[in-house]
Amino acid sequence: MTIFKILYFYLPAALANMAPILFKWIPFLTFPLDFNKKFRDKPILGKNKTFRGILCGILIAILVTILQYQFYPRLKEISYINYQSINPIILGFLFGFGTLFGDAVKSFFKRQFEIAPGKSWIPFDQLDWIISVNIFLYFYIPLPVYFIFLSIIIFGILHPCANLLGYYLKIKKNKL
Repeated sequence: MTIFKILYFYLPAALANMAPILFKWIPFLTFPLDFNKKFRDKPILGKNKTFRGILCGILIAILVTILQYQFYPRLKEISYINYQSINPIILGFLFGFGTLFGDAVKSFFKRQFEIAPGKSWIPFDQLDWIISVNIFLYFYIPLPVYFIFLSIIIFGILHPCANLLGYYLKIKKNKL
């Protein structure tokens, strides 16, 4: 049952992580987060980290967390926390921002190490978001170490599987 609780709890973060790809068809806010600035003659984040991506990711995470809050009375068995004792907007924001912050930090290092945008950087591409979101959540909902550890293992395995699915559905350009 713990696995289901982890999957359900981190659902807003997982969907926030997918949002920039799922909503790339939206024609506004496509400007890069780093304003095309450079650090050491290399892009800070690159053109793929956009205001659209971060906005969509945060909004999706907030909406999903609000749904979890609303359905809590019916889904108590798979809920790790009592959603009625938290502010779903704050928690959703932490899920969305925490997830995409981790992705942006990883992108900074990819650019500095001259790893091409979209090219896989194992294991960082798989773990950046889940580690970052756990750090952000810790200040609002201190999670037990075993829960964090299991979340990293579970999503470290599921993330490449989701990427493969996205590749075969022609949503993503690379398999991993």
